[in-house]
Amino acid sequence: MSRSWQDPEAIRLMLDEAETWAVVGLGGDPSRTAYSIAQLLQERGKRIVPVHPRAQEVLGEPGFRDLADIPFPVDVVDVFRRSEQAGPFADQAVEIGARGVWFQLGVVDEAAFERTTAAGVAMVMDTCPAIEWRKRP
Repeated sequence: MSRSWQDPEAIRLMLDEAETWAVVGLGGDPSRTAYSIAQLLQERGKRIVPVHPRAQEVLGEPGFRDLADIPFPVDVVDVFRRSEQAGPFADQAVEIGARGVWFQLGVVDEAAFERTTAAGVAMVMDTCPAIEWRKRP
């Protein structure tokens, strides 16, 4: 693991300052990790935006098929996809002007990390907001 993938300042920025989180892979199945993390984000005062091919309403928020379809600013794009599928979502996050990209636990794409951070967008990989919140005093 590269330490820069979990830069404390990038984590702080996203957890403390980001308000709107697009959650890629969030569908209506409460047994999925994306659902429980989206629920935690809501409990922490974040607005969640489901991004899923079926674009259903989840946790009271309307869903969108694609990041580009979201008609308002997004602060963080939180990606629940396999590593080999995650990179394009980081690129789309940069395109829509997101301030941060978060790849969940086990999701790593070094090339996407390089592209995203080179574009000036904070990025965290291979960890989870729930884990990071628990580490805090």
